[in-house]
Amino acid sequence: MPKYLIQASYTAEGTRGLVAEGGTGRKEAVERTLRSCGGTLEWMYFAFGDDDLYVVVDMPDDVSMAATSIAVRATGAVTSRAVPLLSPEDIDAAVRKTVDFRAPGA
Repeated sequence: MPKYLIQASYTAEGTRGLVAEGGTGRKEAVERTLRSCGGTLEWMYFAFGDDDLYVVVDMPDDVSMAATSIAVRATGAVTSRAVPLLSPEDIDAAVRKTVDFRAPGA
């Protein structure tokens, strides 16, 4: 199952919701949202700095991840980006693939 790193930041509206619900309330909401598209939460941490939240999720496919991302971002309460994660075995498979590429000027 594809794995994604989600980096998110709350808007002012989203921060007010976080204050009202607390971290565990938001975690439950994230788990419910992921389940609705066939996904699961691996881990979730709040932070401060450029991003407010880091989450690793398993989703059945890219379309499910996109659907979840679109629905969440459409609320205006959070901005986010999803980074596909590759396992060491995925990289092993990638380096075994033959790629027909010529460098510029070569």
